[in-house]
Formats: sequence, C-alpha cells, structure tokens
Amino acid sequence: MKEILGCIKLAQEEFHMFDEGDVVAVGLSGGKDSMTLLHALNLYRRFAPVNFTLKAVTVDMGFEGFDRETLTAFCREWETDFILEKTRLGEMIFEERQEKNPCSLCSRMRRGILHRVCEENGVTKLALGHHGDDLLETFFMSMLYESRVNAFKAVTAFERTDLIQIRPLIYAEESQVREAAFRHSIPTVTNPCPASGETRRQEVKEALEAFLQRTGRPRSNMIRALCRSEIVL
Repeated sequence: MKEILGCIKLAQEEFHMFDEGDVVAVGLSGGKDSMTLLHALNLYRRFAPVNFTLKAVTVDMGFEGFDRETLTAFCREWETDFILEKTRLGEMIFEERQEKNPCSLCSRMRRGILHRVCEENGVTKLALGHHGDDLLETFFMSMLYESRVNAFKAVTAFERTDLIQIRPLIYAEESQVREAAFRHSIPTVTNPCPASGETRRQEVKEALEAFLQRTGRPRSNMIRALCRSEIVL
C-alpha cells in the first residue's frame, strides 16, 4: 500500500486533486481498482496536506447476482457513507436495446448517473479508480479505433456543474494495485456484466502486455510520459 499512497501523493502534488473541505466520492464498482482506491484514500487523508471527507457511490446495474452486501460491509468497516443507486441499465442495454458494442453506451450512462447522485449528495470531487495501465490502453484505443490521439484526464472540470472528476491512481500500475489488494485482503465483487473480458480494451491490454514483455521496457516510463503531456493535463 505504500507504493499506492506514494502514487496518490504524487498525483496530488502534480494535479492538485484535493482541496480543503472537499467531499470526495469514490465511484465504487466492487472491482479491485475502486475498492483499493477507497482503502487507500482512507489512509491517505490521515496525512494529506488538506482535509477532506469520503463517501462511496455505487451504480447498481440491475444484474442478477450483484453482491451489494460486500460493498456495504467494506464501507461500514471504514465508516464511509455508502450510496447505492439502483438502476435498470443492464436490462435496458442488453435486453431492450441489444447493443452490439455496449461498453461505450454503458460507460456514458453510468457516468451520468454517478454525476447526478454526487450533485444530490453534496459531493465536490468524484474519484474514479482508473490507473496508469487504463490510461495507456485508452490512449492506444483512441488511435486504433477512433483515428485520434486522446486519453482521459487526471482532473476534469465540467462546464454545467461544479463537480470535478479526479483519478488519484493515475500514476499507479495495475500490478501495484493488484498487489496492494492481495496484501491487504481487500474484498472484491465479481463483475456480472455479460461483456466482461470480451471487449476491445481487453484486446489492447493483451497486446500492450506482450509488447512490454518483449521489449523489456518499463510501463512506468509510458505512464509518466502521458501524465506529463497536454493530453492528460
């Protein structure tokens, strides 16, 4: 967890993600990234240069078998307010609309719901669990599938709302997140989405991993290069 906290500290120093008095909500999906982020932020705020409070927000897609109890118990353990927003997104996307490429639509709709719930609950910063590997994959996906150079930003301010979106794990590698989750026995929830593991992102992830292993180059170089470029700023 020391490495994860160091990455969050670096992100704060470079991007000024947290301000005094912020109400920060972690978008809690139940995966290792968001669960580790909530765990780490509860530790980080003990020595952070500013004071902020934490909440957790989960968008329940409505899939059968979604483990809400684990999320509730994890937030209770950290004495973190937990907001569960129940929806029919899964049924709408996969049954009613039968989307062939559901991930993009699902992401937009979930993000919209997250933003609304945050505004209704006095949240000033929405913290997402995207890490450096996600950044690299998004960068290459934009070139391969959209013919443009693009990646998500470390800090995003929205014109129509006061809510600011942050990614405190942007300097962390997925392997670091996985190791922290394992060492600290952080619980996770299985993703019940039918498209899980069968997406374009998974294809890019595997190709990028093969390239890095073959060349022996550290992915941290690529992550830091992107983080310090105008694409992410």
